Parts: sequence; structure tokens; C-alpha cells
Amino acid sequence: MVIFSRRLTSSFLFFLFLSFTEAKEILVGGKTDAWKIPSSESDSLNRWAEKSRFRIGDSLVWKYDGGKDSVLQVTKEAYASCNTSNSIAEYKDGNTKVKLDRSGPFYFISGAKGHCEQGQKLHVVVLSQKHRYTGISPAPSLAEIEGPAIAPTSSAAGLKAGFLVTLGVVVLGLF
Repeated sequence: MVIFSRRLTSSFLFFLFLSFTEAKEILVGGKTDAWKIPSSESDSLNRWAEKSRFRIGDSLVWKYDGGKDSVLQVTKEAYASCNTSNSIAEYKDGNTKVKLDRSGPFYFISGAKGHCEQGQKLHVVVLSQKHRYTGISPAPSLAEIEGPAIAPTSSAAGLKAGFLVTLGVVVLGLF
């Protein structure tokens, strides 16, 4: 029984380690129709991003109508002022995938006229490799983000992490 218990514990810890280290494709807002003008502050993508953890190697995925909208990766200044004229990158295909290749902040705004000013924007912070996943993401400070921003719902990643930690405590507590 002791050997089975150690194997079970080792397998569980290995699974737990893998679940926190693998790069993921993350659907922006947690749903396909999230890239839009938010209906309220609580519906903003920044609210969703505050509840999520992003790591180097993860990819953000946007699903939207490429004929009516676009995703612009911009500087902090362009994000704050909704400046669409000098973007770092522009995506118009309706199925945009952006790899988060470094730690630090990433800024995205809508390329559709007037949408950014109405809150269609996203600011994510990618953790450095020395940070571990804790399931809690700090909210961006007001000094980091200027202007109106709005964000969607929560992510299943937090629920998964909480479930795995709870399961680990229960399993380890049994042995």
C-alpha cells in the first residue's frame, strides 16, 4: 500500500507540475464574441485579464468579424490615447493568434473607428519565468492604465488550479 501511495502521490505531483508549466492558447475573454465594445465596466476585457495568469509561451486568440474589426498591438501610450495610427502589429483575419514571447505588459486596442474610446481594449501582463502560478492575478494599477477600459468574465484556468490544489491537499492528507 505504501508503494501505491508513493506512486499515486508522485503521479499527482507530476501532473500538477505539467498543468502549470505548459503553454496555452487562451481565448480572449473566454468566449468567441468577446472582442467587442463592452456593455459595462464589469464586462471589460481588462476585468477578465485581471483574473487570468499569462506566461511566456502562451498565445492569446481572438475570434471576431475581420471585415468589421481588427486587433492592434500598441504601445502603452497608444493604448492610453487610443491611437490607431502607429501600431506595433495589426491583425485583420478574424482569427488572430498572438504569442506572448516575453514577460511584461502587452497592449491591444480595436482598429475599428471609435471602438477603443468606448472601451474595446485589452492590457495583459505576462509573468516572468521566476514567478510561479498562484491562481491570483494582481489588478493593473491606475498609473499603468489610463482611460476607460472594460473586461469580460472569469477564466476556467483559475478554477482548474483551485480544484487541483484542493485535490492535492485531500490526496496527500489521506496518506
